[in-house]
Amino acid sequence: MKYRDFVCIMSLTRMSRYLTACNGDTRKAMTLYRKNLQLSQELFTVISCFEIALRNAIDNHAIQHLGPDWLRTAASVGGIFDNVHCMITKQTINDEVFKLNHQYTHAKLVAALGFGFWRYLFSAHHYRATGQNSLQIFRARPRSTPTIQYNASYIFGELARINSLRNRIAHHEPICFIPGQPQKDTTFVRQHYNLILQLFRWLNIDEASLLYGLDHILTVCSEIDAL
Repeated sequence: MKYRDFVCIMSLTRMSRYLTACNGDTRKAMTLYRKNLQLSQELFTVISCFEIALRNAIDNHAIQHLGPDWLRTAASVGGIFDNVHCMITKQTINDEVFKLNHQYTHAKLVAALGFGFWRYLFSAHHYRATGQNSLQIFRARPRSTPTIQYNASYIFGELARINSLRNRIAHHEPICFIPGQPQKDTTFVRQHYNLILQLFRWLNIDEASLLYGLDHILTVCSEIDAL
């Protein structure tokens, strides 16, 4: 496809960053755009696997401590989320229960709740509400030191980074640049990729085996760097 036709489809504004990053080389700009899409697909797959692993780990832990239907119970009158600090969480659960209607099962409710929901279970009020023991799912996390506390607040912050990247990809924003600049760089992606692998390991999950055949992120990063 010729660049002018490509721009007509993707828009001049969207392509301007790619063209600048490639020093005006239109063919390279189109290649970079396609490589960014490929990298986004690869990374979204890995994030999706992590999201499922995380929510299942949280759910399995909560079932043991709060009961088999803990989410709906927590959002009911008098439940652990029935307070001013957890009101949005309570409403989110009840909205999903209402949507499921007669198709409701606990497993379907778990699947309906997004990454942000599970992340917020490590925020201060939610962590206290659920018993202050959810960190136990990260069985292989390092011990805290005087300089770094690997506590719920730390996990909440790290999950926020992943959630932000997930939403960026979902909204078709590029991830192959230095943030905020039209300069090609894969450092941002590599850092977040390493963070996801680290959290897999803290969950005691063999991420290499889990992602076998799915993960080509570093290969695509190297291809982008070489453009």
